[in-house]
Amino acid sequence: MQRMKQKTLSIETKGRGTFDISNDIQKVVNEKGIQSGLCHLFLQHTSASLILCENADASVRVDLENFMARIAPDGDPAYLHDMEGPDDMPAHIRSILTQNSLTIPISNSHLALGTWQGVYLWEHRTHGHSRKLIITLQD
Repeated sequence: MQRMKQKTLSIETKGRGTFDISNDIQKVVNEKGIQSGLCHLFLQHTSASLILCENADASVRVDLENFMARIAPDGDPAYLHDMEGPDDMPAHIRSILTQNSLTIPISNSHLALGTWQGVYLWEHRTHGHSRKLIITLQD
């Protein structure tokens, strides 16, 4: 019989950038006692996203940020939606181009990430926010 367990984490960001949340997720897997199964992550926001990314060289995430700045620049006069500032619409575009959910296998009580993989919350707004992440575990 399959069992599902769920927990919501609140993650505080400091503004635009990537935040490694791999250990936070692993703690929930440990807390819930899952040996093998699936870990589904869902971020309840439209101006931040989740990415599975290189964790050994931070320049990868710098390059991703620079790429996004070119394709979704802050303050572009073509944007109609700027109710919360010049980073408002670019944050939505960045979120849509990436993803707000991930599913990762759990094996031997650990997230089955590759050697150089980490799970990151990517904040697309220039100011810090409190982000809600729903973690659903299935064994």
